Amino acid sequence: MDIPIIENVLKLNDEVASINRKTLKDAGVYTVDLIGSPGSGKTSLLEATFKAIGDKVRIGVLVGDLTTARDATRIAKWCPDVVQINTGKGCHLDANQVRQGLDRLKLDELDILIIENVGNLICPVGFDLGQDAKVGLFSIAEGDDKAAKHPYIVQEAQILLLNKMDLLPHVTFDLELFKEDVARINPKVSLQQVSATQGLIAPWCDWLLSHIAQDCTV
Repeated sequence: MDIPIIENVLKLNDEVASINRKTLKDAGVYTVDLIGSPGSGKTSLLEATFKAIGDKVRIGVLVGDLTTARDATRIAKWCPDVVQINTGKGCHLDANQVRQGLDRLKLDELDILIIENVGNLICPVGFDLGQDAKVGLFSIAEGDDKAAKHPYIVQEAQILLLNKMDLLPHVTFDLELFKEDVARINPKVSLQQVSATQGLIAPWCDWLLSHIAQDCTV
């Protein structure tokens, strides 16, 4: 009898996600669900993104965390359009929480919305939030086995970022093995190497801007 309950929860989430998707599309906002483990560098990536392209596009951020507003406070220094969503013991954001966050943003003034999901490579993958794309973030510091151990984000992501490349000379990380695992799991996904703290995020920024350009030509 548990299966229908789970199905009902996911069905309700998908229904709200569809509403979110239409709301965002009508507002002309390209939306990304950024998924990565704790410490992978999600917030640092967002800070670097604002430094790099914040004067070119209007970006809003929904920040998911179990508790505190520390990440939102960091991002607010660069972006006035930021909303913190605390999930308590919840290990991911759901579509209804995102819906509530959207109500607090002026969507018609944004080009991009980045949803910084709760630090987790498992739970967030299975929940549609109404996004246009899922982005998976790994880091050198986590170990070269993470793609193999977490294949579902590799399968569902439109782009994968391997962060903290500046640490490669200092840690044990088999880059070729990591690439092979990604290629085996999802041969079509784009894997880009970045270093957020060093500001070396051009592939990520180019990817974001390319989708804004596509939306403008539709």
